[in-house]
Amino acid sequence: MGPGFMVLPDCPGAQEIIAEHVAAGAQVVPHASGRPWLVGSWTPSAVTLAAAGSTLLAVIGRCPLPVGELEQLAGRIQRLSDAGRVLAPLRGSCHLALSLPGRVRLHGSASGLRRVFRTQVAGVTVAADRADLLAALTDAPLDAQTLALRVACGLQLPYPANAVTMWSGITAVAPENAVEWDGSQVREITWWKAPEPVLDLSEGAEVVREALLAATAGMRPESGRLSTDLSGGMDSTSLAFLTAREVPDLLTFRWGEAESGNDDAQFAEFARKELDRADHLVVPQDELPDMFAAPGAPVPGDLPSPLTRATARIRHSAALLAGHGSVRHLAGHGGDELFCPMPGYLHGLLRRRPLTAVRHVRAHCALRRWPLRPTLGELLRPGTVTGWWTEQAERLTDPRPPRRLPPLGWGLGPMRAPSWVTPDAADLARTALRDTAEHAVPLADDIGAHQTLLVVRSNTVTYRLLSGLYAEHGIELESPYLDDRVLDAVLRVRPYEHAGPWRFKPLLTEAVAGLVPEQVRNRTTKGEFGEDVRRGLRRHLPAVLELLGPDSELASRGLIDPFELRARLTGPQADNAAVQALENLLGCESWLRAAHRPTTGSALSALSAVSSPSAAAQEA
Repeated sequence: MGPGFMVLPDCPGAQEIIAEHVAAGAQVVPHASGRPWLVGSWTPSAVTLAAAGSTLLAVIGRCPLPVGELEQLAGRIQRLSDAGRVLAPLRGSCHLALSLPGRVRLHGSASGLRRVFRTQVAGVTVAADRADLLAALTDAPLDAQTLALRVACGLQLPYPANAVTMWSGITAVAPENAVEWDGSQVREITWWKAPEPVLDLSEGAEVVREALLAATAGMRPESGRLSTDLSGGMDSTSLAFLTAREVPDLLTFRWGEAESGNDDAQFAEFARKELDRADHLVVPQDELPDMFAAPGAPVPGDLPSPLTRATARIRHSAALLAGHGSVRHLAGHGGDELFCPMPGYLHGLLRRRPLTAVRHVRAHCALRRWPLRPTLGELLRPGTVTGWWTEQAERLTDPRPPRRLPPLGWGLGPMRAPSWVTPDAADLARTALRDTAEHAVPLADDIGAHQTLLVVRSNTVTYRLLSGLYAEHGIELESPYLDDRVLDAVLRVRPYEHAGPWRFKPLLTEAVAGLVPEQVRNRTTKGEFGEDVRRGLRRHLPAVLELLGPDSELASRGLIDPFELRARLTGPQADNAAVQALENLLGCESWLRAAHRPTTGSALSALSAVSSPSAAAQEA
């Protein structure tokens, strides 16, 4: 199952849970009372512990402060209400757990990359960083409605619906919320709010620059090598140069290109020459597994993976990196989400600077072929979050819109179920969308900021699963752009200041001025990777169709029509919608097969063998 942890309250019932459900080899860090607090399995570098009297702090993930400073912070906390103020310097990309006598607090990261889930066991609320841990603990049944929703909507499905757990009774805690226990009583409180967007581009670039430097500092592992992607794209190449300031002997990695028009190689070669103290690993296309190779291979995680076309390739890459000594790898995930604002920013611009907004709209319509009249109509009638989700429910089985309309509302674009989704599955998914409509709230007051947070949280669901593929080879996957300090910095910039059709990622470009070579900063293109996807699907389509045939898990549950699926995939393709939906479908099928394999032992038996307890945990 991979590494993971649970947090238990400081109450008598917690000890019984451990005795009944947790294997003897699991790591346990106690409260000051001696009762179990943190339980699970983690590598020595994954958990940083500090104590000041009976106050205990645990940073799970990369700790942004030395242990000595962590202990000082712990000494300033007398009650749970002190935590938000005192622990502000611990913003980064980590889980933060606090234990006081009889009181406990836990939260993840605002980006959603570090999640928290909760459930009840024998009347005691338990939290964890993985929903499947809690499902195993409670023998929770699969939620048919959530499964149908993922089958019907797939990659189109945004946050919060794509973050709902796959099991009944296992609750996903919103990233902005913390779980607090007072004895056995539990509540959720808000620990984070999106900052007000008040900075212009120049001011924002300075703030983002400081956040990026902090997020990429201290990355060198105590043993083993640090590696980073170096695709030649703006995001990964910028990270490589920022990281090389402290770790010039890092290892860079990239895949060779299959697309003749992809100019990533030119920029990657330039960057390679500039990073002359680094080692560079380039894997040619003919040495990589095909896209869609081994389509039924399970991906570890508590959700079906939408990464199935590249799973074999990612695993191969992680094995190569591990063979070259890497134990920590940096990826540029989050760069597109943060530095390419969605067009919802036009709402704020229209209110503040209407003439500038009209100029932006005209340029978007000309360059991206937006229909002018419907675009203006959307801007004049932004609607509500509830209305957007309700519309998706009502139109789930409608034909796709005939024209490409920009996502100017509170979502990421229209959701339509593929033709192979059965009526029963569509009905279940429609009910789930209506449930989402009842509870959905804006993530920020400004639609532009809301959309930025929406796309970040929608994609971190996938990036959590990706880290599991690297962990199989003993590599920690880090995404500095998704550090909460970077997220906060970007959200403080008025979205329209760094959006528009004329410049490519201007906020990032300005933020790394003087740190990244001008040739990289001035790049205005983005690599295309469609050819290797098309080629891989042609080669592996028979295996894909066999996996998703009449005896598949999805067909046996009445969620897909395998004959319609075959007809759709073997016929002409007007666009890539079917391929995108297929990738999600494969993830659902392989996840279901893996989730229903017979298991033995207690809920944490698989975790106990991952690593030995850290020295800090042993001392605690």
